[in-house]
Amino acid sequence: MAEVARADAASRLEMARGLLRRVERPARLDPARVAPTPGDDGKVLPVAAALARVLPAGGLRRGATVAVGAAPGATSLLFALLAEASASGAWAGVVGRPDLGALAAAEAGIRLDRLALVPEPGRDLVAVVAALVDGLDLVAVAGHERAGVRAADRQRLAARARQRGTVLIALGSWPGADLELSCTRPFWEGLVGGGAGRLRTRRAGVRVRGRGIAPGGREATLLLPGPVGAPEPAAVDTAPAPVRVAAV
Repeated sequence: MAEVARADAASRLEMARGLLRRVERPARLDPARVAPTPGDDGKVLPVAAALARVLPAGGLRRGATVAVGAAPGATSLLFALLAEASASGAWAGVVGRPDLGALAAAEAGIRLDRLALVPEPGRDLVAVVAALVDGLDLVAVAGHERAGVRAADRQRLAARARQRGTVLIALGSWPGADLELSCTRPFWEGLVGGGAGRLRTRRAGVRVRGRGIAPGGREATLLLPGPVGAPEPAAVDTAPAPVRVAAV
């Protein structure tokens, strides 16, 4: 049994390394991987404009650790964090989300050819994340709480991300994270009257707390996703109250 376990571990690690080998121009070797913006020093990865307004650096600072609260709307918020950087040429990875929909990711603006997925890292979650941190610009990890990742491992991964200039995004609690993002009051819009119509957008508050932000935090109301998938600022609602449905 021990030999089988070791074989499984080696297989998962090799899969992670294989994903890195598929990167034609690895992030660490391609200084032009993300299209620069005027005044950009390369230290901040872009996010959608609607979300940039509430982040202290106007984007995701390289080497930062970001925790996304496990609440309805968390997956859409993750897509919003990855999409703009991916579209600009950054490489992203998601570990521990076997239910992640590629179609939904593409509709949110994520370039699938720049997205590495490790759906089932098993007991090797820490090693797989560490391998991806070494080669990608953004790495999101889920299931670390269920896997019982120790505080020392979290600290080592965060330190590794700082050293490599990778943004580490934790889906769930991550004590010591530089930023904490969460969705509040999410509900879908589009249904009217007795429930007729099509679900078009989800309105949600996005709350940000952490370094570089006043103790009370910041909050903005966004359409997450908006009508075409990407997040958009939510306009003042003057329409009749929407019919609320469960958010996922």
